[in-house]
Amino acid sequence: MRSIYLDYAATTPTDMSVIEKMMPYMSEKFGNPLSFHSRGQEAQKAIEKARRDIALIIGADPGEIIFTSGGTESNNFAIKGIAYQNKNRGDHIITSSIEHHAVLRTCRFLEGQGFRVTYLPVDRHGIVDPDLLKKAITDKTILISVMHANNEIGTIEPVEEIGKIATERGICFHTDAVQTFGHIPGNVDKLGVDILSASAHKFYGPKGAGFIYIRKGTEVTSFMHGGEQERGRRASTHNVPGIIGTGKAAVIARDLMGEETAKLTRLRDRLIEGISNSIENSELNGHPSLRLSNNVNISVQSAGGESMLLNLDLEGISCSTGSACSSSALEPSHVLLALGQSRKKAAESVRFSLGRSTEERDIDTVLDILPGIVRRIRSAAGCSR
Repeated sequence: MRSIYLDYAATTPTDMSVIEKMMPYMSEKFGNPLSFHSRGQEAQKAIEKARRDIALIIGADPGEIIFTSGGTESNNFAIKGIAYQNKNRGDHIITSSIEHHAVLRTCRFLEGQGFRVTYLPVDRHGIVDPDLLKKAITDKTILISVMHANNEIGTIEPVEEIGKIATERGICFHTDAVQTFGHIPGNVDKLGVDILSASAHKFYGPKGAGFIYIRKGTEVTSFMHGGEQERGRRASTHNVPGIIGTGKAAVIARDLMGEETAKLTRLRDRLIEGISNSIENSELNGHPSLRLSNNVNISVQSAGGESMLLNLDLEGISCSTGSACSSSALEPSHVLLALGQSRKKAAESVRFSLGRSTEERDIDTVLDILPGIVRRIRSAAGCSR
């Protein structure tokens, strides 16, 4: 039985070219970048090249790129850093109700510190309304944080429009681009963002590595203290292999972006159409067109998401019921609930996320197997459809 992986939104395999690039920095090129000797300077030069490569991709200055351990740290850095830096000027933060837990739980933490947070609702497709955002702004608003695209339903948010609003009002704007960097264009000036978060393992780089873009002139309080790494903004010995891998993976993703987007969009649409035609009472979650090219999130009436996932796994197909970061939680997806779905319907969803190695035959296999799984689940529950 061929194993089929359709959970690329949770994590991607590290590209072999990335691994090859990283390997020397785990052995012979092991120097600490802050050391003045030749081994240390060799590592430092490699880090700066990775920084330049990433900056070029998003239209930034290399000095605006800070390497981190990934998306969660970058989101914490952005939100806590702006909040603490501006606490004497204001105490209000605006975000959306469908953000990743790395944003939502950071905001909840700050509420316990005396900050006020507005959680904007979304429409049935998961889109934030810029007009509601405008109305939520007060003279105490110090940060707007809205993700570039949602990790569960794939909806792409109107970030450019939000960026214009933030710029007009002089408010710092952060976007969680963990699901989009390396997959869709993201020039920081065009998006109008002051801070952007990304994670390497979402674009075929190593786990435990990522970066945060902070626009020049944006003051952010550091929350990791120690050494003078990253120009004193993020203490901790550099993860040199991880940084090198992040830079290499970013360049590969940039070079393959157009080709991959075309391929995945075609396979995605085929999967959506096939499920819709073969399974009654199935419904696509997220925006029908303003969505990531690799995301298919489907609700299937009277077929629990976990049951579908487990049965698919027995057939060698790996997918998910939502975010891997909350897969152990018993509660339905907060994203689907925010779309206005009932708790029952929110528990009847499954997410297929396609990737670089996905083939036509993988989609065919899912379309061959899933209808039968749904029939068995419904039959066991006493439902005919």
